[in-house]
Amino acid sequence: MMCEGCGNRAYGGRMGRPLFIILVIWAVWLAPLASHGAEIVDRIVAVVNDDIITLADLNDALKPYTGRIKSKGYDADRESEVLAKLQKDLLDRMIDEKLTDQEIKKARLAVSDEEIDIAIEKIKAKNLYSDEDFRQALAAEGLTLEEYRKGMKEQILRSRLVNREVRAKIVITDQDIQNYYEAHSEDYGREQQYHLRNIIMRLPPLAGEAGKRDVLERMAKVLQKLDNGEPFEDLARRYSETNLAAEGGDLGFFKPESLSPQLQEALKGLRAGEFTPILETDQGYQIFYVEEIRVKPGKPLAEVSTEIQEKLYEQIVEKRFKDWLAELRKRSHVKLIE
Repeated sequence: MMCEGCGNRAYGGRMGRPLFIILVIWAVWLAPLASHGAEIVDRIVAVVNDDIITLADLNDALKPYTGRIKSKGYDADRESEVLAKLQKDLLDRMIDEKLTDQEIKKARLAVSDEEIDIAIEKIKAKNLYSDEDFRQALAAEGLTLEEYRKGMKEQILRSRLVNREVRAKIVITDQDIQNYYEAHSEDYGREQQYHLRNIIMRLPPLAGEAGKRDVLERMAKVLQKLDNGEPFEDLARRYSETNLAAEGGDLGFFKPESLSPQLQEALKGLRAGEFTPILETDQGYQIFYVEEIRVKPGKPLAEVSTEIQEKLYEQIVEKRFKDWLAELRKRSHVKLIE
């Protein structure tokens, strides 16, 4: 049983410089023992300013994923490759968490127990969980309530850090919202349909280059008649090699996404009363005519403006936060220890 908001687990804590130095000495002291066959149960895998990440921390982070990977049925080499990639990704994430936690301490950000309680109650309400349901969901993730509260506290603090360092510096303009609305009109119920006609001249079976050229020349003469203003319906009835010729090549209405990529591209920018160039298709040479374009209006911009603003906000926040983290890494002391 999974619940939205469960499974946000943080690992490790910041250590003071004296203990950090002791652990480094301890790791160095143990190194000679390895050469004499002694088993090292833990070691430092990364130094992040004055903090460290140990192999035990990393293995704890890896535990929830190990069983899932083993259940995939990979061969030994593939499983090892996947686990190594996941271990690297998790270590990168843990380094980022250490860096953000250090910045949280510098900024003296805090969160109260009451705020944590409110956040948890919102998650329970959203998932329709009783207290017992919630504890069972946590248990399924291998978490105690205390561990979850700790993770929730860290999540809230990190969110506040992002607000301070990233979100507060972002401005979404009305023009940004307008541009997004127009570029994603299909997401807001706006629907466009093309009423199409066509003229088709089929290629003979096993037609060689000479046969294709003959058909293309005949189609080019039809295109010239269209350019001279002759009605498309009349030309379709006279020249189109399909059972729809008698109806002036009437194909009916189509949504753009239901058409082939080739035809979608050819129709771009065409208005009602205009036609495509000659297209070479699997069925033969074709010309398509736009009889009508119907547009069904969707939700008005005013109705979805807030939703669009939030989407744009999250997109920009994600990019800016990655940039901020990259800059934070540059000015920090981060060392991986093989």
